[in-house]
Amino acid sequence: MPHPIDLPTPTRNVSVWLAPQPRRGLGDSLIMKLLLIAAIGFVLFVLVRTSFGQGNIPSISPSDAAAEVKAGTAIIIDVREPAEWETGVAAPAYLLPLSDLRAARKKWAHVLEDAKDKKVILYCRSGNRSGQAATQLAKEGYTVANAGGFNDWLSARLPIRAPADPAGNE
Repeated sequence: MPHPIDLPTPTRNVSVWLAPQPRRGLGDSLIMKLLLIAAIGFVLFVLVRTSFGQGNIPSISPSDAAAEVKAGTAIIIDVREPAEWETGVAAPAYLLPLSDLRAARKKWAHVLEDAKDKKVILYCRSGNRSGQAATQLAKEGYTVANAGGFNDWLSARLPIRAPADPAGNE
């Protein structure tokens, strides 16, 4: 229990109990709580991303990917959805949407059968979906790498084609 003390005043002595002072300003307390929640959220995001994301999937530059495909040691797959291919695709890429990999694999089956002894390099728009596909294929025993997004391929000034044109690997 707090101890009483006497504080002198000009007219009389007043007995006051020393007690913890309440925090001043509701805004300060609210800001601190929001910062704490944001920090906890960030830590959880990092943990989930590392545990379930593409933490162990190697990255590969578009230039290195193109060289491995040209050497015949790898294949490259565009995992974007068909509507996204209209902006162009990497010239040697197989066009196999991630949605089919997650479903019946009607389009993926023959490509994966032929790729058992090669590295499977994947790309999408940003590198996220290709990382998901790479994680799934790595669990199935394939050697994989994530080449990131199609814009990385374009930035490297590597050859592209229209989706209706035959791939450079056919």
